[in-house]
Parts: sequence; C-alpha cells; structure tokens
Amino acid sequence: MPIATICASHSPLMHEGEADQETKDDVREAFASLTSFVADFSPDLIVMFWPDHFNSFFYDLMPPYCLGISARSIGDWDTRAGELPVPSEDASDLLSQLLCNGVDMASSRRMSVDHGAVQIWEEMFGQDNPYPAPIIPIFINCSAPPVPEYQRVRQLGQLVGKWACRTGKRVLIAGSGGLSHDPPTPEISTAPDEVRERLISGRNPTHEAMAARKAFVLEAGAAAAKGLPPCMPLNPAWDAQVLEIMSSGKLSEFDAFRPRQVREIAGRGANEILTWVAALSAQAAAGDYESAFQFYRAVDGWIAGMGMIACRSSQS
Repeated sequence: MPIATICASHSPLMHEGEADQETKDDVREAFASLTSFVADFSPDLIVMFWPDHFNSFFYDLMPPYCLGISARSIGDWDTRAGELPVPSEDASDLLSQLLCNGVDMASSRRMSVDHGAVQIWEEMFGQDNPYPAPIIPIFINCSAPPVPEYQRVRQLGQLVGKWACRTGKRVLIAGSGGLSHDPPTPEISTAPDEVRERLISGRNPTHEAMAARKAFVLEAGAAAAKGLPPCMPLNPAWDAQVLEIMSSGKLSEFDAFRPRQVREIAGRGANEILTWVAALSAQAAAGDYESAFQFYRAVDGWIAGMGMIACRSSQS
C-alpha cells in the first residue's frame, strides 16, 4: 500500500505574533495546500514524529524517543486539549517491531503532547475534528541536550517506513517542527535553580506560571521582529540547504549533521528538523519519492523559519 508524507513548521506565535498580512495569508494558503494533499491521499493511519518544548517531557526522565500507545493534548497556546485518536493495537505492533529491530524505543500509555504535536493538524483541519485518521505519535527529543544523532533518527524513520509498507493501509507519515529558529529556551547547565527545577520536573504548572511563560515568549517574538535579542536571527540559507536535501531524497547527507553545530548555526529549536528527517526517511523506505508541494517563509516575529513539504512515492 502507498505511503505519503507531510512536514510542517509550527510556532506558538502563529496567531498572536508579529507578521504582515501577506505573510499570514501565504502561510494560511500553504496549510490549505497541505490539507488538500492529505485529503486527496485519504490516509487510513497517521504516524507522526513530534518534538516537545518542556511541556510533556522533562529531564527527570528524558528518552531520546517515545511512542504513544495513548495520548492526550495539554492544550497549550490555544490548541485544543483532549484525547488523540491513537489506535492502540497498531501502536503496540509498531513498538514491538521497532524493539525487535534494534531501536530501544520508550513507550507511554499516558503520553502528553503539546502544540508541537497538534498545531499543524488544527491549522489544516480546524479544532473540531483535526485528525483525518487515527494517529500514532512518536516523540523525538529535539530540545533537551543531548539529543539523538541524525543518523540514528534516519534509521529509525526507515524502520517505521518499512513497518508502514507492511500494514496494508494507506499510511501518512508526518513531521512537525523546524526549520531554523531560536526560541528563548533556557539551558539547564546555566539556568538558575528555579528554572532548572522546571526543566527537570515542570509538570502541571500554575496558571500564573503559564501566563508568565507565554508573555515572555511573546515579548521575545516582538523583539525578534525588530532584529533584537534574545533570539538569534533566522538562517534562511541554512533552511534552503535543508529543504534541498529533503527534496532531493539524499537523506544520508544528514548523517554528517551534528546536533550541537545545528544549534549554533540555526538556533536552539533547529534540531526539530529531526522529525522531518525521520518522516522523510520513512517515506524513502517505500522507494524513491517526489515532492508534491514545498513552501518557505522566514517569519522573524514568529521566531520561525516556516517551512512545509509534501511528498509521495514516485510510482504513485
């Protein structure tokens, strides 16, 4: 059975951050193109790679990867809180196959997910019914150093793709995150004690703490729109390089990427492209693919190089 892939950037500032109307319209139209692509493919099942932002996974136990056998959205940044339609039997089967093939995949029967998992679906399909098929979420640690190496993530994606090809279902692979961006995320090695404790075990924050965190990010976005710190500038040239590799299908080139260098070149959030590498590697497991759609805008006020890509097998 065929598989297809979509990858898209997310940003908590997409609705409240600073951007001109033309940019907002362009991003909205790009998400509409993804919606059409997904609807035309009509998936039976979705496997989604997503990154957390110290909302669900913390340093008290930070796995490199974790597969959700059930999952619930926490509803941050105006996304909808509630259960995700995770097919537990399919998720358990995928977990078993990964473990049997050398991936030490963690699992959760009560996974929490933040906007990094749900925002792109709500942008495509709205909040009332955002998932066009049952969805298996796979968390990749992209934000809490040390993060996984690119080669290992590419190999993980290949195994997921091989499993998808054997299901007999139309499987849509998704990656949410990236491209260059430098959100004001504190470093545990230099954070003051109070912030350090939040990075280690920050579950169930108070409304006041959540409001303060949101205000801080909004302020950082407003400063970024003016070219001011604390966020380093976006890197459109690096984004273009990444998108070119992804479109070409030469995904082994990512094996040379090093997480620390990516952070230095493209920002603290740029390793979220690991979710894209995993997704497109899953697609490549089905054979050569071609890009059906690609979009890019550097949006300083959203602290995001906003990119999207949709791919399908060349034979389809």
